[in-house]
Amino acid sequence: MEGAPQGTGYVVNLDEKLGRIDEHWKPRVVAQMNDYQFKLVKICGDFVWHSHADTDETFFVIDGEVRIDLRGGPVVIRAGELFVVPKGVEHKPYAEHEASIMLIEPCGVLNTGDARNERTAQNDMWL
Repeated sequence: MEGAPQGTGYVVNLDEKLGRIDEHWKPRVVAQMNDYQFKLVKICGDFVWHSHADTDETFFVIDGEVRIDLRGGPVVIRAGELFVVPKGVEHKPYAEHEASIMLIEPCGVLNTGDARNERTAQNDMWL
């Protein structure tokens, strides 16, 4: 867990961490629990259609509003709400205005899942 705090536990101030993010679509790990990472990301605009074959993905909206497009229709998540995309389900996040999100997913999951393109972020980047 390079970059992760060591010891008996740690406090993560989400506002402080979000204040250090100045790029969209670049998730940064802020905590890890067992094999799960908590990643903060700011988004704006459209992402890419993708899926994660082996894991669910949780989107927790901290600030703003996010639409998760699904092949069966969109889901809108507002600040204070979360949505779990089941494994294997194709989805595409979108935010008309900047939104701050916490992603909760297993270690090693790429932000673009099965799609590789200019939006694929380096994995395991700690903030």
